[in-house]
Amino acid sequence: MADGATGPDPVGPAPAVRPFLVTAGRVADDGSGRALPLETQVVATAEGLAVLAGLSFERYDIVDACRLPQSLAELAARLRLHLNVVRVLAEDLREAGQLAVYVPDAGASRDASVLRRLIDGLKAVPDSRGVPSDTD
Repeated sequence: MADGATGPDPVGPAPAVRPFLVTAGRVADDGSGRALPLETQVVATAEGLAVLAGLSFERYDIVDACRLPQSLAELAARLRLHLNVVRVLAEDLREAGQLAVYVPDAGASRDASVLRRLIDGLKAVPDSRGVPSDTD
């Protein structure tokens, strides 16, 4: 900047720990071709919230952030973690009963009526003036 002030780092600092260390070298797609889709919804279970204080690092962050349902993509972005790290850890947390995982129906993404409802819903979201985007 011309005045010498520096703005926030747009990307943020690089994580101190490499992704393969967080997952102990495991990858999201274990060769079965069935990695969780990025739109998979995750939410913390009552058991996960009960043991939250005993969870370590990224697992704690994931369960804590999943008090409300969100997609794996949203979660990865919010926590600044690699998507495949979130996929692996979400599977671990699901197996431990600490996270509920809802994989979307693959056929729904190709259903024209679902896509039409999605478009209509997005158009109904108001802009910063409170006006739905389809009424400009």
